[in-house]
Amino acid sequence: MRKLIVLSFLALTSISLVADTARATDGSPEDGIILDGESVDLNEFLWIKRPIVVFADNASDPRFIEQMNFITDRLDDLDRRDVVVLTDTDPSADSDLRRRLRPRGFMLALIGKDGKVELRKPAPWSVRELSRAIDKMPIRQQEIRDRLSGN
Repeated sequence: MRKLIVLSFLALTSISLVADTARATDGSPEDGIILDGESVDLNEFLWIKRPIVVFADNASDPRFIEQMNFITDRLDDLDRRDVVVLTDTDPSADSDLRRRLRPRGFMLALIGKDGKVELRKPAPWSVRELSRAIDKMPIRQQEIRDRLSGN
């Protein structure tokens, strides 16, 4: 009887997880944070968001897949830091992002709210590493101080 109860609980939990996953892909945080960067103008995000740009020569690049897994696993941490993730996996499209940042193969770029390129990496970074880099930025430190003081 105990095994039946445990199995029932596990079945209900897995159904709930599937529903949560479907919700994430049908409209909430992921849709607002992760955007196709091929037709985006970085000026849209000035003083509003911190773009993280993930480049690859195609969507099957293992580094691109690993980076996107890191990002999707911790979207809330990025959302708290006003991050938008822009992806570009088509070098032949010659997007504005590619012309401006000039990636070679896989590249991760972190851009501050002021539009300055803060970080370029040729390998995937965890959200923890990205969060630490963001939290060291002067504008982010001011945001933290303002939040703590109640402004």
